[in-house]
Amino acid sequence: MIELREVTKSWQGFALEDIDLEVSEGEYLVVLGPSAAGKTLLLEMVAGLHSPDAGRIVIDGVDGSELPPERRQLGFVYQDYALFPHLTVLENVAFGARFGQGLAREDAGRTAQELLARVGVTDLADRSPMTLSGGERQRVALARALAAQPRVLLLDEPLSALDQTTRDELRALLRSIHRKTGVTVVHVTHDRSEAASLADRVAVMMEGRLVQTGTVEDVFSRPKTEAVARFVGVENRLTGTVTEVGEHTLSVRVGENELASSRIDRFAVDDKVRVYLRPENVTLLKRKPKSSARNQLPATVTSVEPLGHVQKVELDCGFTLVALVTPRSVEELGLAKGASVVASFKATAVHLLPY
Repeated sequence: MIELREVTKSWQGFALEDIDLEVSEGEYLVVLGPSAAGKTLLLEMVAGLHSPDAGRIVIDGVDGSELPPERRQLGFVYQDYALFPHLTVLENVAFGARFGQGLAREDAGRTAQELLARVGVTDLADRSPMTLSGGERQRVALARALAAQPRVLLLDEPLSALDQTTRDELRALLRSIHRKTGVTVVHVTHDRSEAASLADRVAVMMEGRLVQTGTVEDVFSRPKTEAVARFVGVENRLTGTVTEVGEHTLSVRVGENELASSRIDRFAVDDKVRVYLRPENVTLLKRKPKSSARNQLPATVTSVEPLGHVQKVELDCGFTLVALVTPRSVEELGLAKGASVVASFKATAVHLLPY
């Protein structure tokens, strides 16, 4: 549906460099990155609001340089909603239907009513956008974008200005809309929880470059760089030395411990490596289990920090290890500073990169 080939763009002292990206029809792609990474500029280039200095943007087989924004069949939802303050909610959505589909006023009104019902704000039809909450405005902005029947929906940090409860509700709404309509979505955000819950694929962007693209599992559990690992929440970032390479696993010495990893490509004995392990892949137990987990380390709890629906447990295993567990596990295991436990994790959860 969308192809970017070696796209570069300089804009107000910032530059996108050599962007190569494909978005398949019906895919939900999340472009994830920190602030000032170039995510919005990338989205606006797809929309036709900026032209690349070099490279090509192809939309459904047609060179984007030949398509003005109004002919690209794209819907754009900004972080700040961009609703027309002089129109009612219903009129805002009907505008999308008239502009995007060319519907007559009466037909556009009916379409707008249907979409307001879909996004759950029928009762707001006669209100001014200026009287709505942030979550209500974002629902209306989403309905207006959908009213144009876009082939691609572009979402620019659509949930970042909302409270947690509203974000959760709108994430569920976005999932539902994507599932029911099959519209192609490109969604930019700095929030990794949005990416994890919504994306078919994730493209990580940093300092104007795409640094890794893949499934949520690929990017979050197998980061390609230290910077990506930090950004996607891999809190266990260690260094070690390869001590043995077997047919299916290798051993890495970290401190006084030997860790098993199933990532055996490219490595040889005595190689120094970076070791990555997501905290949610660490299981805490009272004693060593009779399980298939290759890694079972005696540990002492050094701190327990509540984080809402999970709790963060820091451990001393001869090195610092972080685990995320449920409040129920904290209670059942008696997790508190000084408690003795076993930290267990599979070899497949241990990701390695050359140091």
